[in-house]
Order: sequence, then C-alpha cells, then structure tokens
Amino acid sequence: MMTTMLLGTARMFISAFLGTLGFALLLHAPRRAWLPASVIGAMAYALYWVLEQAGLGMPASIFIGALAGSMLAQGCARKMRMIATIFITLSIVAMVPGLGLYRCIALLAQGENAAGVRTGVQAMTTIVMIALGLGVGSFLFRAVMGMRHSVRRPADQEGR
Repeated sequence: MMTTMLLGTARMFISAFLGTLGFALLLHAPRRAWLPASVIGAMAYALYWVLEQAGLGMPASIFIGALAGSMLAQGCARKMRMIATIFITLSIVAMVPGLGLYRCIALLAQGENAAGVRTGVQAMTTIVMIALGLGVGSFLFRAVMGMRHSVRRPADQEGR
C-alpha cells in the first residue's frame, strides 16, 4: 500500500512537473523561472493528490494545494527578485480542471444534462477552491512577511 502511494505520488509529481514546464515554455516565462516554477507546480499538485488519496476530499485538497503553491510561488518570486505572477500562474496550471470543463460541455451538447451539470459544478468548485487558495496564500504570505520586516523607528526620528 505504501509503495503504491509513493509510486503514484512520484508519477503525479513528474507529470505535473512536465506539464508545468510545458506551460512555462508556452507562456514565454523567463528561462531562469522554468525549473523553480515547475517544481512548485509539481509540489502543489502532488500535495493535492496525496491529500485527496488520504480521503480529505477534492475541494479541501485543491484549496490546500493552491494555498501551498501560492505561498511557495510568492517566496520564490521574492527570492529570485521576479514578479510573483509568473510563479503563481504556473503553480496552479496542473490543477486547472480543463478536462472537467470539456466533459461538462460535451455532456450538455449530447443532451445528458444531469451528468453535464454535475460535472460542471465539480469543475467550478475546483476553480473556486483554486482562487480561494491563491488569495488566502497571498494574504498569509504578505501578512507573515510584513510582520517579519516591520521595523520600529525610534521615537525621536518619527517626525523627520
């Protein structure tokens, strides 16, 4: 059981890494961002996959994966002195429910409305959880970094 979980996680990590790297190339991300952004995207997706396999549920797993990806992306952007948008965008590429949205439209076009709506709701739930994870992660990162870098000035220099 543990070996199966490790192999599955490694497979998910590698596939998410390659997918994220492909999108980095497609989006013309700076070359020096390719490797770190791909690792962050793979880590976020692998975390989501592990949590879902552990029974947490898809919405919560997606939220936590996006939250972790957002915080890692913000930290990497700061360390590399690049804009965070590059890393944040690539951190969630593997989690975007493109296939779910495609299946929703295909099912609706075939007249299978109940299945199409079910699939669409699940895809939209994923999108909302990704957005919430990115927003909360960005907020937490800025709050933590703001506390770490806040320096009090001496009282005698406040007026200057």
